Amino acid sequence: MTDKVGVLGKKSPQRTGVERIVNAPLPTVYGQFRAVGYMDHDRGDEQVALVHGEIGAERVLVRLHSECLTGDAFGSQHCECGDQLASALRAVVAEGSGIIVYLRGHEGRGIGLLGKLRAMALQAEGLDTVEANLALGLPVDARDYGVAADILHDLGVNSVRLLSNNPRKRESLLAHGIEVAETVPLLIPPCESNITYLRTKRERLDHILPHLDAVAHLS
Repeated sequence: MTDKVGVLGKKSPQRTGVERIVNAPLPTVYGQFRAVGYMDHDRGDEQVALVHGEIGAERVLVRLHSECLTGDAFGSQHCECGDQLASALRAVVAEGSGIIVYLRGHEGRGIGLLGKLRAMALQAEGLDTVEANLALGLPVDARDYGVAADILHDLGVNSVRLLSNNPRKRESLLAHGIEVAETVPLLIPPCESNITYLRTKRERLDHILPHLDAVAHLS
């Protein structure tokens, strides 16, 4: 597999604190990927980009996926994260090429696993996801997508078709020199366990979730 900076197995010049460490084949149930591992020296996090097919520089189908142990690994229905990750992997394979940047350190919108679980406990008592974070004295959203932009730069990507419902991701990529040629919705049918969470994301965090209008009957 090659890209704009040559063979993926070769390290590209280091960018702002991000160093490419390893490139390994990763066969998955969705298709064949390359796991390109990075060290974020600024934050101390290990990061990974899953690359499928022959990527170019322009209009690359890309998902920036925030780490979510409960959703991605345990299948939690409190959020839609696990389903979004699976859908993004399928979409990239169907496209024939693309990248999933899996962002470590983003658990619970950046408050960590224990912080997220504490917030979930408060949500079970009636607070929404924003109110719960604030009640704990934690930021509503502490995520930074600069490292994702650095990884995309390293992979030779100039512009993306971004799989996302979150306008903040688009704004951050633009601010870090990655053109967003198109935003591609990644809409997951809600269930009773996550409908309140999703409505809060739309109403208080500006996520674009028009499909929620069709499920007004859910509590």
